[in-house]
Amino acid sequence: MDDQFIKTSPDKEKAKSILKMAETTLEMIQTIDLERFPSNAAKEYYDVIRELISAVLLLDGYKTYGEGAHKKTIEYLSKNYKEFTEYEISAIEDLRTLRNRIAYDGFFVQKDYVTRKEKTLDSVIHKLRTMIKHKLQ
Repeated sequence: MDDQFIKTSPDKEKAKSILKMAETTLEMIQTIDLERFPSNAAKEYYDVIRELISAVLLLDGYKTYGEGAHKKTIEYLSKNYKEFTEYEISAIEDLRTLRNRIAYDGFFVQKDYVTRKEKTLDSVIHKLRTMIKHKLQ
C-alpha cells in the first residue's frame, strides 16, 4: 500500500453516514438548473463520487491523506474493483481534474459536458452505492 493510505479498522457507521450525505447531495443535484449552473452540478457530481469512494476505502479499512489523496483513491478503485471500466475510471479522473479547474481557476463548464457525462457518472454512482450497501450487510 502507498504511504498516503493509512490502515484502519473498517468503519461501518462512518461509511453509512457518508453514504447518506452522498444521497442527500444527489437529491440536491436534481434541483440544479443546468442552463445556469452546470459548473456547480459538475462539482457536486465529483463530490458525491469522491465521498462514495472514500466510504468504500473506509469499509476496506483504509483512509487517505495529503496532497494527491483524491487521485490515489481513484487509482485504488481502478486497481481493486474491476467492475469499473477503464472508461468509467477515466471519466472520474476527468471530473476530478475539471473540479480542480472550477475550484481553483474559476473555470466554467458548459451544460453539454454535464449532459454528455451524466449517464456514465450515474452508472459509477450506482455501482459505488451498490458496493457500499453490499459491504454494509
